[in-house]
Amino acid sequence: MAEKIELSKKDRLSVAWRSTFIQGSWNYERMQNGGWCYAMIPAIKKLYKTKEDQTAALQRHLEFFNTHPYIASPIIGVTLALEEERANGAPVDDVAIQGVKVGMMGPLAGVGDPVFWFTVRPMLGALGASLAIAGNILGPIIFFLAWNIIRWAFMWYTQEFGYKAGSKITDDLSGGLLQDVTKGASILGMFVLGALVQRWVNVRFLPVVSTVKLDEGAYIEWDKLPAGGAGIKAAFEQVNSGLALDPNKVTTLQDNLNQLIPGLAALLLTLLCMWLLKKKVSPIVIILGLFVVGIGAHVIGLM
Repeated sequence: MAEKIELSKKDRLSVAWRSTFIQGSWNYERMQNGGWCYAMIPAIKKLYKTKEDQTAALQRHLEFFNTHPYIASPIIGVTLALEEERANGAPVDDVAIQGVKVGMMGPLAGVGDPVFWFTVRPMLGALGASLAIAGNILGPIIFFLAWNIIRWAFMWYTQEFGYKAGSKITDDLSGGLLQDVTKGASILGMFVLGALVQRWVNVRFLPVVSTVKLDEGAYIEWDKLPAGGAGIKAAFEQVNSGLALDPNKVTTLQDNLNQLIPGLAALLLTLLCMWLLKKKVSPIVIILGLFVVGIGAHVIGLM
């Protein structure tokens, strides 16, 4: 019986370090595939001894891949475990490995942006900026060190978590555990994306539904305000008391939609784009279509 090939901690560290550059060869056709393949090279060299096997493994990892650069780490860990089992004779084929990558990269992609770009980094940036504004040179240093320590620690420990979890996945190649992992990742990713639709997607309809003349005393009478700073102060006071800025109350189509279901148009647009993607419509075509529709709707006064 041949001796089992195992990836050492040194091998996995080498993969983790290379994964830092996963976006180094980003392209529009297969996006992060070059960086992913580059990260896998130390493991491929360790697991496969012949040039033919190494070439086949590298070609396997040149397929389309795209996710948040830091969230790629747990997926890399699972993939390392699958490649290790395959190198030791387990019935893990190309479809199983690619299926894990595709099944996890999409759902997890929506987790990285709100966690790292919209939470951790702004918080550390605000801390560093506040120190820098006060003239403390530690501001940028603290930001740089804290950000990279958090980033690297997350990437390493989640890769190790994925590696250990991947070994369990290979014990159930019928799909039970693998389906649970991908299903859980999908639920989490869709929950985050659903919550962010209102923030990321902005649709506003301009057509006026009605114009109602307000009663006297319900709006600010600008011609009766005192001149200068006293007038500005009086205007602010009247606004705070609930008076309208204009004698006419204008209700737009967007106002009615907001009263019905806020963010309905943005949600429907998102669902439409998802449906088109499911129908194999090219993302480039969808983007160009949104540009054309948006410009056309603005010209005719709809949006």
